[in-house]
Amino acid sequence: MSEAKLTTIDAQETSTEAQDQDQDLAFASQWQLMWIRFRRHRLALMGSAVLLVFYGVAATCEFISPYDPNQRHPDYVLCPPQEVRFFDHEGGFHLRPFVYGLVGDPQADVWERQYLLDVERRYPVYFFADGPVYEMWNLFDADTHLFTAGTGPMFLFGTDDLGRDLFSRILYGSRISLTIGLVGVALTFFIGIFLGGLAGYYSGWIDIVIQRLIEVLMAIPQLPLWMALSAALPAHWPPLRVYFGVMVILSLMGWTGLARVVRGRFLSLREEDFVVAARLSGTHEVKIIFKHLLPSFLSHVITSATMAVPGMILGETALSFLGIGLRAPVVSWGVLLQKAQNFQAVAMAPWLLLPGLFVLLAVLSFNLMGDGMRDAADPYSSR
Repeated sequence: MSEAKLTTIDAQETSTEAQDQDQDLAFASQWQLMWIRFRRHRLALMGSAVLLVFYGVAATCEFISPYDPNQRHPDYVLCPPQEVRFFDHEGGFHLRPFVYGLVGDPQADVWERQYLLDVERRYPVYFFADGPVYEMWNLFDADTHLFTAGTGPMFLFGTDDLGRDLFSRILYGSRISLTIGLVGVALTFFIGIFLGGLAGYYSGWIDIVIQRLIEVLMAIPQLPLWMALSAALPAHWPPLRVYFGVMVILSLMGWTGLARVVRGRFLSLREEDFVVAARLSGTHEVKIIFKHLLPSFLSHVITSATMAVPGMILGETALSFLGIGLRAPVVSWGVLLQKAQNFQAVAMAPWLLLPGLFVLLAVLSFNLMGDGMRDAADPYSSR
């Protein structure tokens, strides 16, 4: 077979595949088109993968953490991060990773404790090994950890001023900081759709009242209002109640933008033919809203809600950092960053700023994923 015929056959096969793809797109649903568009956004896929890892770690932090977040090690106060090694000080290779022991060397003249490697003590790292007992999801007790150094110290991110393992505390803190964003956005989602739907569908005095309320709330600076409401939370409240209190405070300011989007969509759709036909056929107004109006722009609402999660995470971090949000013994990224308020502490122990890096990664990943979902929400655009 000649080369020209092979080229013609390849071109025909390529054309057939393109026609099949076009035919599949022609019969694809709105959600299928959104998924196809989202997959083409590589940065959004990267952000989604990072968030998937973060939430997986948050769900299994008891298993992954080598220590309890409140376990103190008095001999290792402000210990710097340890290095996991495969080569010893003599250059010998070890198949099993290990960490060296540490010896404290107090420096009274500079008010700093220094730690020296004890090369005579080598602690192998064991995977799926027994360690401190923990309660998994408050359902059952377990003592198997992903990795541990046995009886030796293993502080991958160092320790704080009370000798607590910062790596374990960051993992436990991710559960609070990441879930407060999702739960807060769920509450914002409900309030925004409810009030925005009322304003857009019924219009009139209901629209005027809700719009004025939105304008008043948007005119108040968020951080001072958060601080005032958080300061009003009773100091004797248990941690769980404070958690929900902070979540409600963050949601009270987050629903205004979503309500405006929903109102605008309702105003533009309520006079469409399919809505008028449903109204003339005697369909109940609640059914019209939830079966005809809301599904027509639900993808845009989900995208707006996704973009609001980073604001919730930053809000909790800011309030806890200032000491008026979550408080110890609750562990969150904002609470951990309280230790970084002192310049002297940061100068002596810069690893105390590591929770801020995880806040940055989470917020950046949510923004990348939200950007991809925003493009996918309009799959017919040329963007």
